[in-house]
Amino acid sequence: MTRVARSAEQDRAAGGLHRRAVDLGQGRYARASIALRLYRSTRRIRAYLRWSDHGTTHERYVGEVDAATRAANLERAWASARAQEFVTDEQVPASSWASSPASRAVMSANKGRDTKPERLLRSALHSQGLRYRVGVRPIPDLRRTADVVFPKARVAVFVDGCYWHGCPEHHRPAKKGAEFWQEKIDGNRARDVETNEALRKAGWLVIRVWEHEDPEQAAEEVVQALRSRQVSTSSTTGRE
Repeated sequence: MTRVARSAEQDRAAGGLHRRAVDLGQGRYARASIALRLYRSTRRIRAYLRWSDHGTTHERYVGEVDAATRAANLERAWASARAQEFVTDEQVPASSWASSPASRAVMSANKGRDTKPERLLRSALHSQGLRYRVGVRPIPDLRRTADVVFPKARVAVFVDGCYWHGCPEHHRPAKKGAEFWQEKIDGNRARDVETNEALRKAGWLVIRVWEHEDPEQAAEEVVQALRSRQVSTSSTTGRE
């Protein structure tokens, strides 16, 4: 199962992306997920709530589940987490123009740089011993800025907001000024395609990560891509 599919599975079980919120206080929320673990010695399935805060992963025991399917077990686990007040609905600030918590959840990439998903990914990459540049143009003459750049390996990583880049799993059209915002999102999508093509023609590998994706898993994808690039470069050098 892909990361996008896993996130969509969690959303369905919880009742929506905005219902997967752990209240961190002072208006801050973390996006949580449920992990199911089968203990072979007892044949029991235990559910754990997991979330990250400032690059640190936290976990809380929710309880045992015994439904016939994974989907049903996830639904029960989320219901239990909510009953125990481990999670809540992300609230829309009075100053927000989002029409609902769900709309706000998918618009959370409004910040231009150093967003929470970017910081979590950078932290995960740093913990792997990787060093990189942040918020720079992979090609100086091309006005395209990547969120994380590995110049030597020519790998550019973009962390895309679900709302502004039209995530197929979480994008929900705005109710206010729908035509205006849809034009902006369509323009962002077209620009993403142009950016990918321009960088690839210049010999760069482009990796795009949705903001809802698990930062640890996304970091592992980047690590594997870097290793693959190193092997490819070594093989080419050997033939020469």
